[in-house]
Amino acid sequence: MATGKVRPRRSKGPVVAVTGAASGAGRLLAARLAEREEIRKVVAVDGHRGDVPGVTWRVVDIRDPLLSNRLSDVDVVVNLDIERSPDADAKERRTHNVRGAQTVVTAAAAARVRRVVLVTSAMVYGAVAGNEVPLREDAPLLAEANTSIAGDYLEIEDLAASAAGTHPGLEVTVVRPAALVGPGVDTVVTRHFEAPRLLTVKGSEPAWQFCHIEDLASALETVVIENLAGPVAVGCDGWLGMEEVSEITGKRGFELPAAVTFGMAQRLHRLGMTPAPATDLHYVAFPWVVDAARLRAAGWKPAYDNATALLVLMEETAGRHAVVGRRVGGKEATMATAAGATVAAIGAAAAIRRARRRRRV
Repeated sequence: MATGKVRPRRSKGPVVAVTGAASGAGRLLAARLAEREEIRKVVAVDGHRGDVPGVTWRVVDIRDPLLSNRLSDVDVVVNLDIERSPDADAKERRTHNVRGAQTVVTAAAAARVRRVVLVTSAMVYGAVAGNEVPLREDAPLLAEANTSIAGDYLEIEDLAASAAGTHPGLEVTVVRPAALVGPGVDTVVTRHFEAPRLLTVKGSEPAWQFCHIEDLASALETVVIENLAGPVAVGCDGWLGMEEVSEITGKRGFELPAAVTFGMAQRLHRLGMTPAPATDLHYVAFPWVVDAARLRAAGWKPAYDNATALLVLMEETAGRHAVVGRRVGGKEATMATAAGATVAAIGAAAAIRRARRRRRV
């Protein structure tokens, strides 16, 4: 059943299914594809019905083994049903993201879908001090295969790499956006900018690159229409240095040695006081800028530059406060804002001592 007026079925052009179509980049992509003359029909897949007009809605969990029944008339599937929130339970998040992608690929092969587009992240390249700026799309994947969101993306990438052997005839393209911003985006990176001051690691200069979800949607539209092969990187042109970021955000940085920064973050994570492992802090400390060469060659251009995307991020996070990725409020937020990073670090150390004392009791 459809919501809104669906265009008459055309004799030519692919039928494209978009998962996660009720919100975020999935909603934006479904709406864009519904307006394209080259697309015969858009199938919007989500766990609940959304408000995109001109599409055919199919309400189903992407992890449902019977998903293939909903893809019987589909030529291309774009998977945007991804959980990214730092507050999500790591096991539940991985089950949703990895099993979801696996089910989409398996269901697509069973339904004889010719192509699947899996959206991961430029995080798979890893964030290290020695990274080239920018990274080539075929650069090695150096992210750590741990319980972080980057670990989810690596598993999805492995799934994509093995798909050709497992499902002959099925093409799988991976799309790797830079740090996402926009309405509803909540990640380790966006929470970094909710902090009263911006962490930097001694001896390293971060290089900031963003990708607005509207640009991700337009990039995926190009991937579908132009049948681009992957891997495909997506992001604003160029990058911002720390001085530019401070000027745009109005927030000063504070510098700590790497051992102190990552050691404290890992201890806090082990104690359950912060949502993300210490390796996630690498993505706010070291560069992971990408070059969207394949999209650029196809004529795609981002609508947002990095400065504008950062301003969008600051508007979205206004009034929120986070320390090491953990949202705080009330007195905690006031204290963090007033005293800055020093108080946050002292408070974290005190919390560790209290937790240790409780364990001894």
